[in-house]
Amino acid sequence: MQILIKAVLSVAIILAATAVGKKLPSTAGLIGVMPLAGALVLIWMYSENKGNPEVMQSFTKGALWGILPSILFYLVAFFCFKRNLSLPIVLVASFGVWLCAAFVHQWILK
Repeated sequence: MQILIKAVLSVAIILAATAVGKKLPSTAGLIGVMPLAGALVLIWMYSENKGNPEVMQSFTKGALWGILPSILFYLVAFFCFKRNLSLPIVLVASFGVWLCAAFVHQWILK
């Protein structure tokens, strides 16, 4: 049942962002990067780990430093779209940069 609740909430956030995006694309962008997913993960991790402060601290540290690869993802996407590149190229370039930054992220945190 808990997995179903997680899935429904995640889908609801994505659907809300795409619905808003039809009329207000920049607002949909804000919704898409809101810490809603992070808050949901915090709730699930807290409940599954009985509020273990070490687990929660490790998650929030990883999330905090994980903002940097995400910023790079959107920065690359923004510049690719400014150059009128196709969506598949934008996604490959953005995820490629994000993946490299994510590896650096994990290396630094170890």
